[in-house]
Amino acid sequence: MRGEFEDEYSATIDDDLRDTDDLRETRGALLNDTIAVLSPAEPICLFETATVHEAVQTMLARRQAGVLVTDAAGRLTGIFTERDVLTRVVGKDLDARRTPLAGVMTRNPEALIARDRVAYAVHCMSVAGYRTIPLVDPEGRPIGVVTVSDVIRWLANLFPEAVLNLRPGDAIKHPQDVDAG
Repeated sequence: MRGEFEDEYSATIDDDLRDTDDLRETRGALLNDTIAVLSPAEPICLFETATVHEAVQTMLARRQAGVLVTDAAGRLTGIFTERDVLTRVVGKDLDARRTPLAGVMTRNPEALIARDRVAYAVHCMSVAGYRTIPLVDPEGRPIGVVTVSDVIRWLANLFPEAVLNLRPGDAIKHPQDVDAG
């Protein structure tokens, strides 16, 4: 009887140690992963003279929530998102076919670089309310777009069992046990 208890106790300790390792790994990812791990989408870049209609059509075709506005040298000068469509165009009854992005975009948006930490992107999203953040190279040229969806996918990969276990009381599901199809 005593040997059985010791085996069970030893297995529990092993599980706790594994959980501690998982916790360390997760904490390390939360504090150290850079935006590069998010695989940001290639940005849609337009000039200030493009119309809202052109921007929206491009956003729909590429299934992205915004466009980045650049100058002739390709440097970021603004951002125009689906939120801007609602608040600055439709909400003000502007004609999308005649309204240039220059009049309705957010100028000089905060941008991140690939080596910034994901935690900083989360900070920007939670504190400033951004849902889309431009990613630029050292010269300020757009190279990607970080979205809330990117961060959620990253978090889901860090916590797959929590994401897979939606209802309390269900048996624990492990990523390797879930069908890919």
